[in-house]
Amino acid sequence: MERVDARGKTCPLPVIETKKVLESMTEGTVEVLVDNAIAVQNLCKMAEQKKMKAVSEKQSEDCYVVTITVEAGSQTQPDAAPVVCMPDGRSAGTVVALTAETMGTGDDVLGKILMKGFVYALTEQEQLPETIVLYNGGAKLSVEGAETLADLKLMEAQGVEILTCGTCLNHYGLSEKLAVGSVTNMYRIAEVLSKAGKVIRP
Repeated sequence: MERVDARGKTCPLPVIETKKVLESMTEGTVEVLVDNAIAVQNLCKMAEQKKMKAVSEKQSEDCYVVTITVEAGSQTQPDAAPVVCMPDGRSAGTVVALTAETMGTGDDVLGKILMKGFVYALTEQEQLPETIVLYNGGAKLSVEGAETLADLKLMEAQGVEILTCGTCLNHYGLSEKLAVGSVTNMYRIAEVLSKAGKVIRP
């Protein structure tokens, strides 16, 4: 197995360095370390173009592993295809603040359905928010068992920063249940909101 450590390097360097290693191989696997989801997408796209299998895994907040398999007889010769960096799909400066597990007022059952639908709808937008902050009842949306968890994880995998208030998790007895993103504090939340170009509060 070959390994390429491309953490801290911006596109197109992770792709270029990985291509050089692949072109020197006849078979085997290449393990590439990167620190962002966009680099993962670029590497997987490159592998697809070369008809190679790529599997990615997130190991921590700033470490992703992409494993590319080179099969015997596959095309590993240098190619002239340009290295294209996928654009960051986030809207810079846009923050979504989720302050409750329900959306709107009137009926809480309906409110939970609406909030679930809203979070899902975010994943379908042309541009994702740069950051999602969750506080007060909104902290319940990022914990184990939450119906919004899969959609939040999907956005996190695409580079969206997910921040949940630690005081709020403690208040609701959910400190050990956080399942996506990271715990934050009110200073950080205030900083994110005050520097945002646009804040969306459903």
